[in-house]
Amino acid sequence: MASPSSTPAAPTLSPGLLSSQLDGLGVTFSDDGGTLRVWSAHATSMELVLFDTDDLDWATDTFALERGPGDVWQVTTRALRAGVVYAVRVDGPSGNGNMFNIQSLLLEPYARGLISGGATDWRCVAVDDTFDWGGVVKPAVPLDRTVIYEAHVKGLSKRHPDVPPALHGTYAGLAHPAMIEHFRTLGVTSVELLPVHAFASEPRLLHLGLTNYWGYNSVGFFAPHAPYATEAARRAGPDAVLREFKQMVKDLHEAGLEVILDVVYNHTAEGEIGSPRTSLRGLDNRDYYRQRDDGAYIDVTGCGNSVNTATDAAARLVLDSLRYWANDVQIDGFRFDLAVTLGRDSDHAFTPDHPLLRAIIDDPALAGVKKIAEPWDIGAGGWQVGGFGDGWHEWNDRYRDRVRNFWLSDVDYARRAATAPVGIGGFATRLAGSSNTFSPDRGPLASVNFVTAHDGFTLRDLVSYDVKHNLGNGEQNRDGADTNRSFNHGAEGPTDDPGILATRRKAMRNLLGTLLLSAGVPMLTAGDEFARSQRGNNNAYCHDSPLTWMPWDHAPWQEDQFAHVQHLIRLRRENPALRPTRFAHEERVVPGASQMDWYDEQGRTMSGERWTNPAHRTLQYAAASTPQTEQPNRILLIVHGNERPIDVTLPAIDGVTRFVSLWSSADERPGQDEPVFHQGDVVTMTGTSMRLFRAE
Repeated sequence: MASPSSTPAAPTLSPGLLSSQLDGLGVTFSDDGGTLRVWSAHATSMELVLFDTDDLDWATDTFALERGPGDVWQVTTRALRAGVVYAVRVDGPSGNGNMFNIQSLLLEPYARGLISGGATDWRCVAVDDTFDWGGVVKPAVPLDRTVIYEAHVKGLSKRHPDVPPALHGTYAGLAHPAMIEHFRTLGVTSVELLPVHAFASEPRLLHLGLTNYWGYNSVGFFAPHAPYATEAARRAGPDAVLREFKQMVKDLHEAGLEVILDVVYNHTAEGEIGSPRTSLRGLDNRDYYRQRDDGAYIDVTGCGNSVNTATDAAARLVLDSLRYWANDVQIDGFRFDLAVTLGRDSDHAFTPDHPLLRAIIDDPALAGVKKIAEPWDIGAGGWQVGGFGDGWHEWNDRYRDRVRNFWLSDVDYARRAATAPVGIGGFATRLAGSSNTFSPDRGPLASVNFVTAHDGFTLRDLVSYDVKHNLGNGEQNRDGADTNRSFNHGAEGPTDDPGILATRRKAMRNLLGTLLLSAGVPMLTAGDEFARSQRGNNNAYCHDSPLTWMPWDHAPWQEDQFAHVQHLIRLRRENPALRPTRFAHEERVVPGASQMDWYDEQGRTMSGERWTNPAHRTLQYAAASTPQTEQPNRILLIVHGNERPIDVTLPAIDGVTRFVSLWSSADERPGQDEPVFHQGDVVTMTGTSMRLFRAE
């Protein structure tokens, strides 16, 4: 990849992003028929091609588009109506950076409906997108109460015994009462779906007999992925697919559940140069993709092509797609894949003040919508955790890595070296909201905390494997991360050793307890509540099979783990001290913050030496809320980070007379009793464990 200094200067993104000349792109209907508006700065001609609804190769009519202000091409015709199948053909100059071919049938980027005649053979469909929402509105879950559940549309219900087979793996299946009952019983508030924009599998995967299961390979940014709809909806066409999707959103909203979409705007399925020309490449390759003067792509995503949001039309395409999903489809939030790419300027450098990033935050049409950045890509300066502006929330990989280290790789190290490599200070910073990463103005809710995600080991595999096992991906185990900060606890993969299995179960409870008791916004990966395994595959993006589908037949110990997650989420909801909205200040009371105090195992205020000493990995964390809308609340959390048991003396805290035990990671199943302790009482902590109290 070329350095930014070696690339040509492109036009700096200007207020043209919001120009009225770019309004109304795509197909709109009026009394005069249908109007198609398509942007291309370099095209010399463009035409609309209509097709027979049953034969995608039979062109029935052709209409020329005329160039208008702002390089927008337009045609209005009564032949363009709901249900019509269409594509565009575009001609233009040859030479470096241009990929025009008048013979190519292209998707216009704003198409709400897509159908496919093959892996690279696509057509647009003009859809009737009317839908009766019946007065159902978005749940608008406050951020401090948000618990995100990251899941795959197909994988969630594909094997659920209480979901009818005709609905397995579909939008309708995801919203089936059995699935909604699972979400509500667990206690999550927001279901974050892996990509649902129409996508395609890469030819390389198809050649291997695999598919792009995760969906990070968008064909269009407006149409829902049709294969996730029921067979009946697919037969009825894109209108019915869209209605099924909207009905899913409506049903989840009626149950009080938010829907967040993982959106992939950083690249498209057109891939590297030489891959199929299906849309943007044939419309205006020079302006839609980042490239050098000679036409070679500047790839900052690792996917071959990177969308150039330093041009107004490309940035507006992203913004308009978000507006559509947030308003027409009533989506509650977005998680932006490789979001740094979207914030790169005309010199291909990231800036948090990029006009597109600011427009996403400031646009009234996106007010109240959750905006979550994956704050990295693979380009120069691509790791930007903490670097996004106000209004953004970010996946916090520093949190993930520190928590994994503390409970797994540090423990592994201590078994071999008799002491852990580091003390507890860095872990405590993450537990308290990552104030060393996010500014005071943004606060702890800027951090989306996670221990696992779709990408990487599942929770069970994290405590069961030291290395990845990805041979089934067809790349000789080269793909997937090599640094996982995992620990198999004495055996690689499956084992019958009861001691190892018990230690693994406790390690999972420690990881889950940390996640759900930390300041910030927690994200739970679907299946971790039941300890789902992918047999050590940490990059299962290409497997649409039982390896990646949610299993619903669980052993008793897995039901126990579900009970722990359910219990922890309830405790988080009931104790506002665990979910501050702002960082505390040493010298003044900050409304919405939790005042934090730290004690060692003897109940004394933590000394500087104790924070960093690897021999002392035991901490008592006291947090007192300063809520603005809830009753005051205090908690005490004991964290013990080595495998030797220890006696902990409960601290003397002003205004606290007793400690009510709420949860312990040492228990195989959450206890029903709430034993009471007092200041100075001694609590015995088993090795590597946590215990939560309400301080009264």
